[in-house]
Amino acid sequence: MPAYFVAQYSVNDADGYRRYQQGAVPTVAAAGAKVIAFDAAAESIEGTPPGPQTVILEFEDTAAAKAWYDSAEYQQVVGLRLESTDGFAVLAQSMNQG
Repeated sequence: MPAYFVAQYSVNDADGYRRYQQGAVPTVAAAGAKVIAFDAAAESIEGTPPGPQTVILEFEDTAAAKAWYDSAEYQQVVGLRLESTDGFAVLAQSMNQG
């Protein structure tokens, strides 16, 4: 069942975020993930999000998403995103009824 990494945030340090992107993009490709959405100005229609930047990545399954997130390569750069942004990320399954 597909799994989705969904991140929603505001970018506070553009240079740090660019360095994160340069390091993160190859890890996403290597993990076989598909970029579903990358929107720097997503429109909110409910609630108060932490910012307009929205990223959705699709993985084969939860195990693949966690393997990517926990990989040494991604862990080398994820700190740049965490330091450069304010927001959150979740991992959601395609049709998990819980």
